Amino acid sequence: MLRQPIAILVGLFLLTPLGGAEPKKWNIVLIGTEDISPNLGCYGDKDAITPNLDKFAAQGARFERCFSHAPVCAPSRSGMITGMYPTTIGSHHMRSTLKNPPPTFTSELRKAGYKVYWPGKTDFNFAVPKDAFDSTADWMKNPPQEPFFAYINFTVTHESQIRAPKGAYEKNTARLAPDQRRDPAKVSLPPYYPDASEVRRNVATYHENITAMDYMVGDVLKFLDDKKLADNTVVVFFGDHGWGMTRGKRWLYDSGIRVPFLVRWPGKIKPGTVREDLVAFIDWAPTFLSIAGAPIPERMQGQVFLGDSVKERKYVFACRDRMDETFDRIRAVRDTRYKYIRNFYPELPYAQYIDYMDAMPTCRVWRKWNEDGKLNDIQKLWMAPTKPKEELYDTETDPHEVKNLADSPAHQDKLKELRAALDKWIVDTKDMGEITETEMIKKGLVVDRLSTEYSERLKMHPAWSKASNLAPGVRGP
Repeated sequence: MLRQPIAILVGLFLLTPLGGAEPKKWNIVLIGTEDISPNLGCYGDKDAITPNLDKFAAQGARFERCFSHAPVCAPSRSGMITGMYPTTIGSHHMRSTLKNPPPTFTSELRKAGYKVYWPGKTDFNFAVPKDAFDSTADWMKNPPQEPFFAYINFTVTHESQIRAPKGAYEKNTARLAPDQRRDPAKVSLPPYYPDASEVRRNVATYHENITAMDYMVGDVLKFLDDKKLADNTVVVFFGDHGWGMTRGKRWLYDSGIRVPFLVRWPGKIKPGTVREDLVAFIDWAPTFLSIAGAPIPERMQGQVFLGDSVKERKYVFACRDRMDETFDRIRAVRDTRYKYIRNFYPELPYAQYIDYMDAMPTCRVWRKWNEDGKLNDIQKLWMAPTKPKEELYDTETDPHEVKNLADSPAHQDKLKELRAALDKWIVDTKDMGEITETEMIKKGLVVDRLSTEYSERLKMHPAWSKASNLAPGVRGP
């Protein structure tokens, strides 16, 4: 896809709302769903059936390059709600409990006169501050007081629902018509997966769950129409990180951090807009404050991406640290085309055992095929006993990121550029991945969950697992 110059993007903002006078303050509705990549019809996915989201995308802007800074929910959400990298504030491990988090952007909205409604999931890797929300009640049952910021979260697409028992699956997908069911034999698989029936069933269910979620989004949009709120409300739809399948969620490939991101802003964003520039999750907080006309605190590390004065982002950055009971540390930087990944512990395999991750049938059959010698060269990559220190991918020619160009003579200039950009980011943002979690506990930054629940989870590992919840050579708290 061709990049659109940022000047053109700014020009796509209309001068006046379509419905007449601009409201004194825009309402904002944030619709979140869990564990999905851009597998929607509006993104060109042939397996997608998402009529409500496709219609919604046509009414505003579709962002082609929106990225989470973390490939798993709690670190992702902690950055979203604070406008700061989890590696800066100390919420980067999955899961952990930060003792003294920074203020949320929603508390800043409340100072600006907004009513903030946040029912359901928070999962910020810290306790919700008392000043974060006005209400956690279902705002669709009672029209919210304007101006408002209202959040809603859908869990039907979560990783756990891909492998849900039959009864839960039937309940999740009860609204689907017969022709919206997916034939596992016909769904597309990425090249790194074994072509096994378990994998196909998981991928088919993943797509059906997205269709179920699409119905729910349609309910929200209808509510806004029925309550005459649509014309003065900015509506944003997103996924909290990449798809919940193995080698997606928890990993810094695009399958783990690239998300669907759609924005409708009546009279401000031209319908049918397609944005090719980079947007990061930490950009949302300052952007929402900008829409609200509220001051943007200096502590926030993102930048405004909607409005009349938009600065083009050169890179997005991402982090992966301990996942549940299993430690690793990986960082990534990406421009509009190339992705650089640094593995700080290359001696650790990609496919370390994680109890929750390994409950997925895809993960289990992938391991079994590896044991049986049935994988091809691409499928073997994720099962390698070690990782390279550096990875470089051309996401335009290699969207699944299976051809590492780090040793390619033709790509050394790009490797050096992105390597230097990551080095600078680590220093500038004070990446706390440099500090052991044991030391963070001793300093009183986070609650000790290593010696309790995550030590207990390690006991559930199979005998062959060599995983630890600490970095190699580090002693526990």
